Amino acid sequence: MANFAIDAVKATTYDAIVIGSGISGGWAAKELTEKGLRTLVLERGRDVKHVVDYPTTMLNTWEMEHRGQLPLGIRQENPIVGKCYAFHEASAHFFVKDAEHPYVQEKPFDWIRGYQVGGKSLLWARQTQRWSQFDFDGPARDGFAVEWPIGYADIAPWYSHVEKFAGITGNKDGLAQLPDGEFLPPHEWNCVEKYFSQQMAAKYKDRPVIMGRAAHITQPQPIHLQQGRAKCQHRNICVRGCPFGGYFSSNASTLPWAAKTGKLTLRPHSVVHSIIYDEKKGKATGVRVIDANTKEMIEFYARIIFVNAAAMNTNLVLLNSTSNRFPNGLGNDSGVLGKYVAFHNYRAGISGEYDGFLDSTTEGRRPNGPYIPRFRNVFKQETDFLRGYAAGFSANRMSRTNQDGFGVDLKNSLANPTLGGWSVNSHMMGETIPKVTNFVALDKDLKDPFGIPQIRFSVAYDDNDDKMVKDYQEQMMEMFTAAGFKNLRVRDENRNPGIDIHEMGGVRMGKDPKTSMLNKWSQLHHCKNVFVTDGASMTSTSTQNPSLTYMALTARAADYAVKEMKKMNL
Repeated sequence: MANFAIDAVKATTYDAIVIGSGISGGWAAKELTEKGLRTLVLERGRDVKHVVDYPTTMLNTWEMEHRGQLPLGIRQENPIVGKCYAFHEASAHFFVKDAEHPYVQEKPFDWIRGYQVGGKSLLWARQTQRWSQFDFDGPARDGFAVEWPIGYADIAPWYSHVEKFAGITGNKDGLAQLPDGEFLPPHEWNCVEKYFSQQMAAKYKDRPVIMGRAAHITQPQPIHLQQGRAKCQHRNICVRGCPFGGYFSSNASTLPWAAKTGKLTLRPHSVVHSIIYDEKKGKATGVRVIDANTKEMIEFYARIIFVNAAAMNTNLVLLNSTSNRFPNGLGNDSGVLGKYVAFHNYRAGISGEYDGFLDSTTEGRRPNGPYIPRFRNVFKQETDFLRGYAAGFSANRMSRTNQDGFGVDLKNSLANPTLGGWSVNSHMMGETIPKVTNFVALDKDLKDPFGIPQIRFSVAYDDNDDKMVKDYQEQMMEMFTAAGFKNLRVRDENRNPGIDIHEMGGVRMGKDPKTSMLNKWSQLHHCKNVFVTDGASMTSTSTQNPSLTYMALTARAADYAVKEMKKMNL
């Protein structure tokens, strides 16, 4: 019997375990398997194979049962995920429905999740900007949160590493506040976008309008062809899954690459309950998993563990990983686990019209748009609020179609719409300040369908966020007016935190183990063989879309972890 027990343990033992298969989990799998580690990737949701499991990707709207719309019943059953811009008939199968995985809201929080192999890498907006040193310096300068233990120089080579593999389109803009990367050719501007950029450059020294940087292959390189990926077709239906691999996802890129090494074991339907801590060895030895189909508890073992379950679920896993040594969650000697949660503030926007360039219009589609990098409080504190915001911009020719008639007349009317002027729009992308009052915790009574405590959210906006919204509206009103745009309308949607899908923190990096969970290598201060490299690890949020930084942090941590393993330090 003893031999059977030994064999059973061997069968469930790996060099590394990765919890989660989304953007950061996929990168952990790629980097660890490439370096020779037998790696188990645990995914709580179903399997989604590239191309094969994209059921709507080649459908025309009229081929869908509800023409792309969701029935009223589904909308009523999903008041939270139903707010997400990407939730519709063609993509609903990639989203967690409200009733499937409940959570507790002490304060309103719209938690958007994708539980399947690839996670939200199938659904993300694909914007990819590097942080600058100014972003890393923010907490030290104004005293909110704790100092980052790393700076731009530490992560810059890893940005390059992941950009080359993922495929990032962009322009070399030479901005100190938004460093250039390893770019594929940029997307084209339309005439009004270019006009707005030129007008802002003429009026302001510090408010460049640039073409967005995005994870789309505009010119495939050998490394992309080796992945089986092709040029982006500009279909703009990315949330259905891309059969061409034109945008970066774990499904199209990192997971197949890891599988080719022969070192990857991917196990879907595996809900992680907790991490196993061995008090005699003083380290984590494995992971407890509940099989989503059988509800059986299974244990898997490894020398190193990467926790990439997505920010709030990573908090949940660590909070639920209790022991005599860590009664308040794995590695939580500091007491900060689950605290200092932050997010991005997308509440505000502005729209208007422009009656120039009436001899021009747009043709085709583009999965990207212009971007206004942060220009407030970058080099010094200059406003009555802390940190700052970036902004998106778009311009489109308005049109009207006559839908009267039948047959050929109707077809001709639809094919030849009456053109109006141009609509112009912008939306805010603001940084929020990590605060101890913004936290997540485990509910003491309520359980999820797997018997795991539900996560409880207490996260809210504050006065700093309100001041930032007001400033964005004032500054964009000034900028749009300077460009000659008319009929301007500012908005504050007062949306709940979370719907922006950039929640971060709770397992923050820092220099001092007394005030942080992770060191400069994304490694738990008090449990050295556990690494966290998803959004939970973020000390602050800055304004950039965060996924590129998660990728770089993951590749950097994996490189360090393997080197430490070889030294027998892990």
